[in-house]
Amino acid sequence: MRWLPRLLSHAAAAGRASAAARSTTGLVKGGGSHGFASGGWDGSTAVPREWLRKLWVDELRKQKEAARRWGVGASSWNTGGGAEPSLGAFASSVEVAGAAREAPSRSSQYKYQDLNPFEARLAPLLARANLIIARDIEWANIMFAFEQESRYIIMDPLFPQSPVGFIREKSNVIFRQLLRTRRPFVAEITDAMGNEIFKVRRPFWWINSSIYAEVDGKEIGVVHRRWHLWRRIYDLYLGNRQFAVVENPGFWNWTFSLVNEDDKLLAQIDRNWRGIGFELFTDAGQYAIRFGDEGQSHKFALAADVDELHVVRQLTLPERAVALALAISLDSDYFSRRGGWGLPFLIATE
Repeated sequence: MRWLPRLLSHAAAAGRASAAARSTTGLVKGGGSHGFASGGWDGSTAVPREWLRKLWVDELRKQKEAARRWGVGASSWNTGGGAEPSLGAFASSVEVAGAAREAPSRSSQYKYQDLNPFEARLAPLLARANLIIARDIEWANIMFAFEQESRYIIMDPLFPQSPVGFIREKSNVIFRQLLRTRRPFVAEITDAMGNEIFKVRRPFWWINSSIYAEVDGKEIGVVHRRWHLWRRIYDLYLGNRQFAVVENPGFWNWTFSLVNEDDKLLAQIDRNWRGIGFELFTDAGQYAIRFGDEGQSHKFALAADVDELHVVRQLTLPERAVALALAISLDSDYFSRRGGWGLPFLIATE
């Protein structure tokens, strides 16, 4: 019923304006009881019933348009017979439209039915069309070349104001200084409240790196890097089955496409340019993971920077977890560097 105070405040304001106009022209007449036309319970000026009905209809029209944009079914608005909807129908329709704004993923993002407990744990984070992963600035690394544990923020491009998850590395401080990007570590992927969703484990490597995705200590998938002189090649497995491969041409190409055995696109990871200061002096990279969702037609904020992606099929939730592990591995393999510039004041904003 959040709509009711707003509706009454509009009605009261309009009533005061209407009464003021009548008093200047001498048209105000006493008596009469027509619902709100007889005045408010707090002694406020009367509001014409006809004007209130018009305001109600206008509000209904706006809510219907909002619901249509978010994909809410028209059945929520139809009261049958073409009659004007009742107050109860109006209230329920407003609540439906509000729920659609607050959780658009239920109507526009990848739909999963009959989720088992394993998939239900991954769905709140990974059942989205796109994800933005941004690495935090590591000041000790910039100033003194002291390697810190990596921290990432996970955002939904539709609602970038509030993170939807975090990635926190856990590793040995001595290994971080000696082995740098080859160090072994475990990273926890959590939701916005800090509840663990799954982990990624990256062991020490010498020639080719690997990273494993695990849920409750059980391995669900792995990404193996394949050695090449200049190309960036990764094989993605779910259990013992390979479901995708990445073959990036290297050099200045920062787009990593996941394709199947028929070379059909499944998903894409883009390393975004964050500005000359960020790129020269920090490891604070930003990655856009696009799983593909043709039903997502409205874009806001960061979503305007994420192009629509047409895929041959939707990745399953475990496959998406492996794709997120790939983004972490890419950041460690190619986009992390030794710090120690000692010039933090040169860092430019995006």
